[in-house]
Amino acid sequence: MSDEDATGTDAGEQSFALEAVALCKNFRLSRGLHRNVLAAVRNVSLRLLPGIVVALVGESGSGKSTVARMLAGQEQPTGGAIMLAGRPVELGKARNYLAYKRDVQMIFQDPFASLNPAHTVGYHLARPLRLYQHGRRGAPLHDGVVSLLERVRLLPAENFLAKYPHELSGGQRQRVAIARALAVGPRILLADEPVSMLDVSIRLEILRLLDSLRHDLQLGMLYITHDIASARYFADEILVMYAGEVIERGPAEIVTQSPVHPYTQLLVASAPDPAAFARRRSPVVAEHRATSPGLGTAGCNFANRCPLATDSCLEEHPVLRSIGTYHSTACWHAERSAAAFSATVEATGITGVGHHSEATREVRPHA
Repeated sequence: MSDEDATGTDAGEQSFALEAVALCKNFRLSRGLHRNVLAAVRNVSLRLLPGIVVALVGESGSGKSTVARMLAGQEQPTGGAIMLAGRPVELGKARNYLAYKRDVQMIFQDPFASLNPAHTVGYHLARPLRLYQHGRRGAPLHDGVVSLLERVRLLPAENFLAKYPHELSGGQRQRVAIARALAVGPRILLADEPVSMLDVSIRLEILRLLDSLRHDLQLGMLYITHDIASARYFADEILVMYAGEVIERGPAEIVTQSPVHPYTQLLVASAPDPAAFARRRSPVVAEHRATSPGLGTAGCNFANRCPLATDSCLEEHPVLRSIGTYHSTACWHAERSAAAFSATVEATGITGVGHHSEATREVRPHA
């Protein structure tokens, strides 16, 4: 992308960013004597800036979490580069890894599995404080743990120090996991579907918490989700992934209200909108022929599911191309697809991801 990203932020004015540059990740698959290579991620580029949320959206198996694990240093990229503050990231040495984790922390999908059931909440939060802030002992350490609990709104904080993970609700466990990530004072948070395993009633509370933290602490954030509706209200920029590749990207409002790629339109059409349910018609991509995307095929990976596919889609692989201000897609028939979506909008009066309740719209109060 250019020096100014899809959020309208001038990158030249930013002194800190985490960047993925053409990241690739291949996994070797062995079945008896046959060995194949699964291209889990192909040429994914993104930039996380202070105070900005970038959402990676896609179905299970699209490569979203693999991107997050590479950015977190848990997977070694097969190709491409990771840049932090303009410098290549080299995590081969333990000292480099610890320094990197001071700036980049991850919030996992399952809040129970990410916490050790044998340790208390106080232990989970005190450990990173002791590891990264060596001078903290006694009362200063205790005060730091209490401050973290208060920041994630677990009140009164003293009541949670001696509790174990099994004594907390799912939402409380995720708040503890967020507090642990904040303990080292990171500048980037990687949130891998942080609300997908929580009750619907508390998902909004966690998103509001993350939203306030990114503004108060000026955190850059990667938000991974299969729910494009939540991405619209929480993120500044959306990257839609399919079969390991980014097939559409742009400002959240544009991608969700004027989607161009047939797969993005399918995601938008699947987003719940009770107010428009009675009027909704099946969009053009809802008539897809469901099949697994081919690996290593010459053409578009979505071609077997796309009703707009032609011979060129099966023979030539599309690359991202600009179709508007900060908006790009990898589709040979972007104009036809956009026209088909516009016709659906005109016929039904539905515009992209539906306008949900006021409570949902409050997820981004600072926008």
